[in-house]
Amino acid sequence: MKRVAYCELRGGAGFRLVLAALGLVMGLGLASAWVMEHYGHVVTGMDNQVVWGAPHVFAVFLIVAASGALNVASVGSVFDRALYKPMARLSALLAIALLVGGLAVLVLDLGRPERLVVAMTSYNFRSIFAWNIFLYTGFLALAVAYLIVMMGRGLGGLAKPVGLIAFLWRLLLTTGTGSIFGWLVAREAYDAAVMAPLFIAMSLAFGTAIFILLLAALVWASGRVPDTALLVRLGRLMGIFVAAVLYFVAVQHLTNLYAAEHAGLERFLLVNGGVYPLLFWTVQVGLGSVVPLGLVLLWRPHSPWVPMLAAALVIVGGFAQVYVTIIGGQAYPLELIPGRQVSSSFGDGSIAAYTPSMPEVGLGLGGVALALVVVLIGVRALRILPENLTGDQAEVAAAPDARILHP
Repeated sequence: MKRVAYCELRGGAGFRLVLAALGLVMGLGLASAWVMEHYGHVVTGMDNQVVWGAPHVFAVFLIVAASGALNVASVGSVFDRALYKPMARLSALLAIALLVGGLAVLVLDLGRPERLVVAMTSYNFRSIFAWNIFLYTGFLALAVAYLIVMMGRGLGGLAKPVGLIAFLWRLLLTTGTGSIFGWLVAREAYDAAVMAPLFIAMSLAFGTAIFILLLAALVWASGRVPDTALLVRLGRLMGIFVAAVLYFVAVQHLTNLYAAEHAGLERFLLVNGGVYPLLFWTVQVGLGSVVPLGLVLLWRPHSPWVPMLAAALVIVGGFAQVYVTIIGGQAYPLELIPGRQVSSSFGDGSIAAYTPSMPEVGLGLGGVALALVVVLIGVRALRILPENLTGDQAEVAAAPDARILHP
């Protein structure tokens, strides 16, 4: 009988150095949050029109990616793809870490984080924000439970039902996050039902891309070489999700172009909006979608660096997409009176200028560092990584008589 054995990541000077560096970035994030709390809104690039800045870009990206990071575990448990089962523990841990990092940024960007208790005890169920309190905490609890049943002795039979519930819940989670924008009718760039499936596709693409890079990094850190065939397979799976994102983005913009009232918005985002068309066409579509698709679907690579490069480009393109969606959607002026031009000394009807400040970027990077620290502590303290993740991975995982070797 073939076995899949798990182990902790062995620590060393390199591990401690990386952990210390991430701790410094986390400290930068906390210092940035303190600066914005102490000095107020004036130290940020935000104003009365752009009220969700760079921290929200980081937070939404991390939260959306958390849902997609669980995809590898779902494919293994829910859809019985044995090749992915040895990586399910790492997938669940990464989902927990990304959600914790994203929520930390979100809470510290509220301005009054101590008032979070109000949002958690007083609910307006006509607001999608109230729903997301339950969606986020529920997903976190399910991911933890999923990890426990996968690691616990004698609990393996619960992995599939718990994984199925987590799979359905993460679809609800990403639908809720997309609906924050899709139901915001005051903003022309947001008000669209396609936002929900678009965010689901984004989560699958971003989460899989992060998982590819993390998996390769942890295998190298354990003194082994990543299995090229495994990374290529994950890269192709990521490519399918990237193609789905491109499809929904095309549907969104073609729908807006078909409606005459959105012509100004589309010109702004796609043609004459300054940095936003540049980010959209060059980074989001070009570097973040077309190039990765060519690398993982059209070319048959024989090196682990190719799917890793594609994953890195998808992450860069994902940040650009979230930035264009959140910041660009706010920069375009509100239509206060449909069919009429409105102008005043306040700036109604004018394009908002926004440049992220250092405290905003510092807070966002602190959330990313927190997520990575959670992963490193998890793989160091728990038996998360399969020992046979190279070479014979495909035979061991896919063997009909394979079983898990518990500690």
